[in-house]
Amino acid sequence: MKIAFYGLGNMGSHMARSLLRARHDVTVWNRTYSKAEELRADNAKVAKSVAEGTCEAEIAVTMLADDQAVAAAVLGPGGVAEHLAPGGVHVSMSTISFDLSKRLAGEHAKRRQHYVSAPVFGRPEAAAAAKLFIVAAGDPAAIERIKPLLEAVGPRTFVIGPKPEMANVVKLSGNFLISSVIESLGEAIALARKYEIDPHQYVDFLTNTLFAAPVYKTYAGIIVDERYQPAGFKMRLGLKDVRLVLAAAETVDARMPIASLIRDNLLAAWVAGWRIWTGAPPPNSLLKCGVKVRRIVRRGTLLVNKRSTIFLPLWGIFG
Repeated sequence: MKIAFYGLGNMGSHMARSLLRARHDVTVWNRTYSKAEELRADNAKVAKSVAEGTCEAEIAVTMLADDQAVAAAVLGPGGVAEHLAPGGVHVSMSTISFDLSKRLAGEHAKRRQHYVSAPVFGRPEAAAAAKLFIVAAGDPAAIERIKPLLEAVGPRTFVIGPKPEMANVVKLSGNFLISSVIESLGEAIALARKYEIDPHQYVDFLTNTLFAAPVYKTYAGIIVDERYQPAGFKMRLGLKDVRLVLAAAETVDARMPIASLIRDNLLAAWVAGWRIWTGAPPPNSLLKCGVKVRRIVRRGTLLVNKRSTIFLPLWGIFG
């Protein structure tokens, strides 16, 4: 298959290599050109622009950071929508908003192109091992057509429904659940430490009894060992995701109070981390969010809010 792949960050670079290992004809592009050049050694073709990469592609894959980046690469001048041939398929594997996904579906339909939303679940090490789980939604024929691509990056694809935005809701709600697990694990482990309980023994008990799911094992291990660097996921992207799930919830009048709490803790950790790493006040955009942070200090690689005594391990994990 002739595939154009856009976005070579922590996840995208591994996914592109998986496609190359599966012997697909892959052209890559990244805003930082040097990252695309690195894949020449894996037999990737390198495009200098989205337009150049898309012209001869049957399938264009976007694995970009946020709505703004995806909209620019797909709908902007010289973008995927402008240069993908009629009948071509755009596969969006990024974590984007419900609204943008609907917009992309409409714009591609106008051009007689296909659009499949197929966001992925998994950390960078899962991407490197081609063990990502994929949630796909869109036209069944288009999903069947891209099946070889999906099989190259993960062992299983879950088809949710015919509307592409359905997959984005599943992805956003799934990321919300992961954030909830990280938040609750951080608080529980902090409590155990306060009572001088060995944190490794505590986690061993939890993850070998009622909390044996991979998400608990993975993040409990990271928290208890304080393996926060290098971060597997940037904090600004975690904050972006929880804002998107809250926006999706507001659209249908669904209450998500835990998501609101996580958003506020992420903002608090972001402000504190900004001060720690830069020594400067955070940008006005953060100060305007109305989150009051009092006496937030760094203990090891955990952030502790002295007013609420809530540990904020997310800063270390997300970076």
